[in-house]
Amino acid sequence: MRIGIVVNVMGGAEAGATTYRVAAEATNRGHEVWVMSSGGFSYEPDDRVGSLARRVPAGRYDSEKFLAALRPGKADERWITLDEFDVLMLRSNPSVQSAWAQSAGIHFGRLAMRHGILVLNDPDGLSRAMNKLYLQTFPESVRPRTLVARDPDRIKEFLQQEGTAILKPLQGSGGKNVFVLRRESPENVDEVIRAVTRDGYVMAQEYLPAAAGGDTRMFLMNGVPLRHEGKFAAFRRVGTGDDVRSNIHAGGKLRRAVVDDEMLRLAEIVRPRLVEDGMFLVGLDIVGDKLLEINVFSPGGLGSAALFEKVNFNAAVVDALERKVDYVRSCNRVFSNVALATL
Repeated sequence: MRIGIVVNVMGGAEAGATTYRVAAEATNRGHEVWVMSSGGFSYEPDDRVGSLARRVPAGRYDSEKFLAALRPGKADERWITLDEFDVLMLRSNPSVQSAWAQSAGIHFGRLAMRHGILVLNDPDGLSRAMNKLYLQTFPESVRPRTLVARDPDRIKEFLQQEGTAILKPLQGSGGKNVFVLRRESPENVDEVIRAVTRDGYVMAQEYLPAAAGGDTRMFLMNGVPLRHEGKFAAFRRVGTGDDVRSNIHAGGKLRRAVVDDEMLRLAEIVRPRLVEDGMFLVGLDIVGDKLLEINVFSPGGLGSAALFEKVNFNAAVVDALERKVDYVRSCNRVFSNVALATL
């Protein structure tokens, strides 16, 4: 199996990233894995689409060794056409990219699909999820009460109604510019609103009391909770001190998660839409009985889940890729046989 993986910058993510864990697992199985950046694509006059890509030498890797071997001079680097791949994985994160690069993977992924390449997650689905408004397209029962606006007066009115609200940029990740506003402490409201609206729209959400205990990241694969060797791929993140942000990049601490019936109920409610949108690997951020976010671009944390559950969830992801590619190949053989029978 030949796998192409699109990232923000080749070799630019931390070694523990889920992307490189999956890449290492696939390489260890003997699959051919090529990594490319969202800025390296090329559409050629003959309608071919390709990219500058790197491949590590054959061997045994963990994510750290894989990333080290991906550096220039160590990895095999060449221009490769996308139709040489069996599957193309779009793992770039638009929230930390320049404007011109944010949708590059989506656009070139669509072109790859024209050539019959399996692309995950589906580019059309990803285009509908370019910011946090994607959550608002799911049933009201699974999400907090929410306002999306730039008008300070509308935001203040929402705060008055809720008493306590979470403010965050409509597009972004890592806990950056996430604030808790309280009606009884209005002295810094204007300053916070100016800071968060500076770069665009703001999402204001009701404050969920259960957030004091952190949130749970639970992975879905093919629309259902990712489970391997009887264990769920999930972990809990707990904020430090009075910081409501449980995101690890914002200082949150990892804990083992207990996947309960409420979480499974949420997953079942969102499953049909995620499957319809072609979302292969997704991370749900859950607080109590609500979803705070649905992460579809490069959901991370499989290594954190493995840390607590002692299970190699990357193996389950590669298993699924193998099954999908085998199915596509079998379909192509059937179509070829049908074509031959008509000659």
